[in-house]
Amino acid sequence: MTQIKQKRLVIRSLILLVLLGAVGYTLYSNLTKASQGEIHVGQTAPDFVLKDMNGKTHQLSHYRGKGVFLNFWGTWCDPCKREMPYMNDLYEEYHKKGVEILAVHVKDTRYLVENFIKQYGLQFPVMIDKDGDVQNEYGIDPLPESLLIGPDGRVKKIIIGNQNLKEKDFRSLFDSIKP
Repeated sequence: MTQIKQKRLVIRSLILLVLLGAVGYTLYSNLTKASQGEIHVGQTAPDFVLKDMNGKTHQLSHYRGKGVFLNFWGTWCDPCKREMPYMNDLYEEYHKKGVEILAVHVKDTRYLVENFIKQYGLQFPVMIDKDGDVQNEYGIDPLPESLLIGPDGRVKKIIIGNQNLKEKDFRSLFDSIKP
């Protein structure tokens, strides 16, 4: 009987430690998330520099005077997979009208991103935020998340999560940030 009680005590102690660890991690996550950036409509979009898949450097502030559709996405994200073709189909037309699409992939391997680009035939710049610095600065969570940035560099609209956007929705969004 004493051995059985000791085993129960050990098992209960382990369960208690795991639960305390989970609570501690949750508290830590919530406290550090508060220190991430949080972007609001009307605010100037924070500047960043990332390289696209072709090695070209993109700095957000270099796009002043143009509208920017800044899209944070992931290869595993189903809404992203549905939205990308619409964005790609409209890219050339709106690029000529002064609207840039910048897609920032969040923390995935170059190989997976390259395969995604090939699969969907993406024409617009795709960058990888491998360390998550830009994602943290913008406070991005969940994916997808897009920011419409006007020619003045200010955030005009933020679209969070799965909105089931269609081509007509993207047209309206792109028109709203045309210079």
